[in-house]
Amino acid sequence: MALSFETGISVVLGLAAKIAEAQSLVAANVTGSATECVTCSFQAEDMVVLHMVKAIHPSVPVLFLDTGYHFAETYEYRDEMAAAWGLNLINLTPRQTVLEQEAQFGILHQTAPDQCCKLRKVEPLFAALAGYETWFTGMRREQAKSRAQLQALDHFTLPGGKQLLKISPLADWTTRDVWNYAQEHGISLLPLYDKGYSSIGCEPCTSLPSDPNDPRSGRWSGRKQECGIHIQAQ
Repeated sequence: MALSFETGISVVLGLAAKIAEAQSLVAANVTGSATECVTCSFQAEDMVVLHMVKAIHPSVPVLFLDTGYHFAETYEYRDEMAAAWGLNLINLTPRQTVLEQEAQFGILHQTAPDQCCKLRKVEPLFAALAGYETWFTGMRREQAKSRAQLQALDHFTLPGGKQLLKISPLADWTTRDVWNYAQEHGISLLPLYDKGYSSIGCEPCTSLPSDPNDPRSGRWSGRKQECGIHIQAQ
């Protein structure tokens, strides 16, 4: 159903305020040093945050978790955007290749998805984050119930005890906000969205959403909500 003129104006003004707030948060915490990074899965939210950070810090390290299980479309889009935007892309890889892991443990994403995520996502990321002080993410509260209490500015403790400043500028953004920003700034998005995917991770653990009200209902066949990279040491 088409928006009324008044509703349309309200949406535009609301997004403008959110953009200004997010950009102010980014500007206040970007110094241009090598101790700041952005984690990027090349999903829409991450591209928006990267767009904001890169405007101030063009050479910001962009950390991508190269699990070896991503969709071909994800790898193609990553390479296209890395070239188009001149990204300082850092591909984080697990200690074992996919073949080595499957030879030792079998198909973990089928039998023990938490362990698979730990080996291919959590351990490589936490090891890399130890070299940074500030971490920008594209996380949003609306993405999942597990993120309902997400704070735009937080401190994250790594297993070794080191604390980073974790910044999620889009914490209170809606999916519509993200898409509108991308359109407004001419950011092309991952083609998998056009096929109906709403949350995109490794190919074996990503399907079309089963619940239209839950963007992450297509992840891990509903067995879990998080891979573990946003769960800090206690």
